[in-house]
Amino acid sequence: MSTRADAAVEAVSRAAAPAAPPPGAQASVAERGAAPPAGSLRRLRRRDARLVPVAAAAWATAALSTLHPDAAVPVAVVLWIAAAVSIAAALRLRGAGRGGGALVAVVFAVAAGVATHVAVSLPTRDAASALKIDGGRALKVELTAVGKIERSADGWRFDAALHRALLGGRGSEETAFAGAGVPVLVRVAGTEPGGAGETRDGDGAAWRGDDSAAGTRGDAPAALPGRLDDDIDLGARLRVTGTAWRADPGDRAVLVIDANGPVEVLAPPHGALAAASALRRGLVAVTSGLPPPGGGLIAGLAVGDTSAVDPALDAAMKTSSLSHLTAVSGANCALVVALAFGAAALCRAPRGVRVLTGLGALTAFVVLVSPEPSVVRAGAMAAIAMLGILLGRPGAGLSLLTTAVVVLLLADPWLGLSLGFALSAAATGALLVGAGPLADGLSRWMPRPLALGLSVPLAAQLACGPLIVLISPQLSVYGVVANMIAAPAAPLGTIVGLAACVGAGIPLLGSGLAALAWLPAAWIAGTATTFADLPGAVVAWPEGFGGLAALAVLGGAVAALIVPGHPRVRAAAVLLVAAATGAALALGPIADAMTRAGIPPGWTLAACDVGQGDAVVVRSAGSVALIDTGPDPAPLARCLDELGIVRVDLLLLTHFDLDHRGGIDAVRGRVGNLVHGPTSGPSDVRVLEELAAGGARITLASRGTSGLLGEAHWRVLWPRATTAPGNDASVVVEFRGGGVPTALFLGDLSAAGQQAMKAGADLLAGYDVVKVAHHGSADQDAALYGRLHAAVALITVGENDYGHPRGETLTLLTAAGARVARTDLEGLVALWRDADGMRLWHERAAPPPAAVAPGG
Repeated sequence: MSTRADAAVEAVSRAAAPAAPPPGAQASVAERGAAPPAGSLRRLRRRDARLVPVAAAAWATAALSTLHPDAAVPVAVVLWIAAAVSIAAALRLRGAGRGGGALVAVVFAVAAGVATHVAVSLPTRDAASALKIDGGRALKVELTAVGKIERSADGWRFDAALHRALLGGRGSEETAFAGAGVPVLVRVAGTEPGGAGETRDGDGAAWRGDDSAAGTRGDAPAALPGRLDDDIDLGARLRVTGTAWRADPGDRAVLVIDANGPVEVLAPPHGALAAASALRRGLVAVTSGLPPPGGGLIAGLAVGDTSAVDPALDAAMKTSSLSHLTAVSGANCALVVALAFGAAALCRAPRGVRVLTGLGALTAFVVLVSPEPSVVRAGAMAAIAMLGILLGRPGAGLSLLTTAVVVLLLADPWLGLSLGFALSAAATGALLVGAGPLADGLSRWMPRPLALGLSVPLAAQLACGPLIVLISPQLSVYGVVANMIAAPAAPLGTIVGLAACVGAGIPLLGSGLAALAWLPAAWIAGTATTFADLPGAVVAWPEGFGGLAALAVLGGAVAALIVPGHPRVRAAAVLLVAAATGAALALGPIADAMTRAGIPPGWTLAACDVGQGDAVVVRSAGSVALIDTGPDPAPLARCLDELGIVRVDLLLLTHFDLDHRGGIDAVRGRVGNLVHGPTSGPSDVRVLEELAAGGARITLASRGTSGLLGEAHWRVLWPRATTAPGNDASVVVEFRGGGVPTALFLGDLSAAGQQAMKAGADLLAGYDVVKVAHHGSADQDAALYGRLHAAVALITVGENDYGHPRGETLTLLTAAGARVARTDLEGLVALWRDADGMRLWHERAAPPPAAVAPGG
């Protein structure tokens, strides 16, 4: 989401307009210094909005056609016929009717063009989808990276164009696609990017109980799974070995490919893409020595590269609604175009040269930051503005936005279901349409400058909030104020950061500019962490489309309260806001108190609902263990508060993927002992150092490590001391005794890792509870679950695009006789033993505690 106005492009266009009217023409009202009549303004606004129905039709058709691609052909035929009929009808009309008929024809024609694009792409996409990849069949693919390499909860991911596929197994056949470039999504497990000369932990690195580090560190081979070579970047030709599954309808990617072997570079990026990659790496390198967390934020502000952003800062920026500042948007494009255009104007260049200079700078910037949906939309809008300047007809902001949306949806219909694209367009539209009226309304109660400053983030928040709850069902309470405070620093960080990026290879210049860019970056980082640490920084909100609709209605009511309008409308808005406030109290603090009161006091094992991640609490005789921390501090903090947990005696980090350690800030300074799996890079080491600084005693886990938790006994069954970092080095721990159900936690082990663990582990005859590996992925060892005889199979999972938990895994667990408990469906899950056996309680739709047959 961007709260910085793309309307800045329009300001550039106005500045570039001819200074005087053409010879013989009457000077306009605006040029004479007088305001245009109200009727003229209304006509201008109506003209500005003429393309809104065209953009809406294109967007709706894109969503429908990509969700139901088999319907694209008949939809396109019907729409083309409707367009032809509309044109014929418009030609028969006269006056204003002809204009309306022409608009209807354009609506149908644009929608038909979108559907036609989807229909034309079907054969190639169907050919890729028809590959025989079921059952986890291995395949080797050749592809080109076409998107930015981004950090994910499990490692790294990037968009790619698929060219060739070699299916493994008996009768292997190579499939070459007639239409090269089928879009796929590639995911690589791991936590650190690699590269020649980068220092990282060796496999023998260990952390001892005296908080000292032992072992050697050295360069790791770039080809190891999960460590990405510097040449793996936008434009690189790659070979990947792994498994694949079909993406959901509506996704741009046809297949999702999970790499389980080395990512081989067939050809690195070349030309402009290679230069852009080198510049981005140079900026990250030149800022790496600056004080955190501001130093890691500079590349995010300047070029959208968040690889160096500390996970704790990333979580704080999301909590304080500032994460949009690292998503390159129209404001960045506007700044680049304005600087280039202004420089050309200072050189007294003619208008055409100024426009070409602006377009050249814009093109270079888009290549530098990679063409993400928000960047493409903003770049298209700026390019259209430049074209308007060249023709001497600078366009209004809403016309530019709707034109950009139409052009982009015609070129890429799959943007219609891109949440990033929707957020970008919604924020820009809100600033163009809503910021002015909101400022007028707010100025009745506060000074005009303050009202103007508040109206921009408020307009963006009202427009984007309903969309954000689809991915994060919570509201940032201080988001508007945080954006006001951070806003002055954002353009400074962007401009100086870009200068540091360009000058990174020049001694002293690059480092000096980076040091200057650190100041606004540190200001933004400080703002984010300050507001994220305030009490009640986020409020839970209903998820899904119901939550979207509810927040949209509430946002409309807030806008109606602020913007002057009819008294009855304002009265209705007051009632709605009052009702929403009461509901928020009922669903927030009151609901939390009720949940806290409803949790059975005798629980000894509790799985927190932290989304797509792990966080399980074990309690015995007043001592508490926490196994992993989930992806985000906020839900973990809420869960621990509901459970009444103040201190964690034992924190066990099974491995260092973000969905297992991202919530560490919720327990920082409250951990007595930390037992962890193998580290794989500097960021893992920093996590340990920060926890040690907070008083935690550090121990590297390996098979045989054991201890007591209250009256319960725990022991580590995996990994071996020589196991390489990664999912299959997840710490597997067993708890028994002390009133705790016998439980086995499998981390994120794959089927191969489970088999290796089982081969040398002294497993019990049966277990009450098994924490299913890797959120219920399909990569499971059925024989292991049959051997465990678990009564309850605990799946810690949230909304995700991996298909977790997979249907075959649920079938496997049910066949093994386990009662499946899922945090995504049941919320907080608590278990304990009493005289009647093992008991289970769940937060959502909670029936009376159900008796569960003991395991074994």
